[in-house]
Amino acid sequence: MKSADPETNATFYHYRLLKKVVLPKALIYGFATLPFLWLAAEMIFLSWTSLFFFLIAAPIALWIQFVISRSVLIILSHSYRKRWRFSRLLPWIGYMPEQYVAYSVFRKVHLHAAWIGCCIIAIIIPWSPASFVLALFFWHFWLIGPRLLALACVRGQRKDGMLKITGPDISYYLQ
Repeated sequence: MKSADPETNATFYHYRLLKKVVLPKALIYGFATLPFLWLAAEMIFLSWTSLFFFLIAAPIALWIQFVISRSVLIILSHSYRKRWRFSRLLPWIGYMPEQYVAYSVFRKVHLHAAWIGCCIIAIIIPWSPASFVLALFFWHFWLIGPRLLALACVRGQRKDGMLKITGPDISYYLQ
């Protein structure tokens, strides 16, 4: 039996860390308090029924972003299933890459989710109560905000790198 020659048969990945950003705990805690402040403001300025619309809007905003993200991933690549999962970890709540992901894929997925999500919410404005629309916009921006922050953190780096997001860390690697 012949052993595999690592030079010809194996695949080795060598990533070089270009930039690592650690989100401060104060930013994450402040981010976690925003829904409570928004809900209080809606209940004070609009109506106490805003509570129900606020609670209904959260899963709808998550679903909208999930559908858009998956659709973009299906269009871009067929091998995304094992690399993306639903995250419940603050501030990355939603559909996120589980391991290294190409910066260009991450950027396309989340920029499309951001603008298409805004368009979908804007389309339902004439048929929905103001508190529901405001809650949808809040949840949409609250969920997509950390992803756009990750994109802003690696701005100015080479565009052919890999992004890895774990907990409060945003790491940008070059292969």
